[in-house]
Amino acid sequence: MNARPTQARTFTLIADDYAMTPAVSRGILSLLETGRISGTGAMTNRPSWAEAARALRDGANGAELGLHLNLTCGEALTGDSAFAPSAALPKLSKILAQGITGSLALPTIEAEIAAQLAEFEQYMGRAPDFVDGHQHAHAMPGVRRALARVLAARYPQARPWVRDAADSFSAIRARGRYARKALLLSLLTRPFAAGMRKLGFRLNKGFSGYSGFDPAGDYAADFASYLVSPGAAHLIMCHPGEVDDALRALDPVTESRRLELAFFASSRFTEICAASGAMPGRLAPL
Repeated sequence: MNARPTQARTFTLIADDYAMTPAVSRGILSLLETGRISGTGAMTNRPSWAEAARALRDGANGAELGLHLNLTCGEALTGDSAFAPSAALPKLSKILAQGITGSLALPTIEAEIAAQLAEFEQYMGRAPDFVDGHQHAHAMPGVRRALARVLAARYPQARPWVRDAADSFSAIRARGRYARKALLLSLLTRPFAAGMRKLGFRLNKGFSGYSGFDPAGDYAADFASYLVSPGAAHLIMCHPGEVDDALRALDPVTESRRLELAFFASSRFTEICAASGAMPGRLAPL
């Protein structure tokens, strides 16, 4: 009797930062159109969002499309506020410090979260499939309470799934690469998942994708480590994209985006997936 073939396990591969700049969007869209990644999260407060949204509607190819909540890059949609003076969004370090001390202006953060969700809904014609956060700010102390209130009120029935940036310490150690960064984020965001699950939200179980953003690095080796010790609904973040002057002026992560883009378009990506018995797909149910 012939042996029954083993079914490949699925992981969810989400590109962050769609609409950060036109070049970043072009790179991500090329991977969506060829089915190389599972989906992308969009920064709906960025100036290029309206144009990028039209391209995303046409070229998403059935991908998971979500809000990449942006509280640290560029300007707030809600304008000047206690959270974003003169509309300038703060650095993550300030959000973290104020979140730990309980001094965040939560009502203004809630208003900004709602505004970014409304932008997604307006241009995509539907609610997001998921919500995550630029620099994982969505799961930080204080912000996570604001996010939970907004999402629970806005989506009482069909709720988007939400990214949990934490993972088990044993899985992080097994992967080896960027363990310090992964452990720190896990410690900072660990209470987030339990609170969201109590409200009925679905989250990933297992998370990887931390990078040194080194354009001279071996991203293929990095990616292979992301598939080690996967969770039951494993999520991997990535940051592919093309590069333009707008990106260079805005974000320190530039040339490594090209490296990731080339990797995901290559046969090396599919070879690593095949060797691990895994393939990208939609978030697995728990």
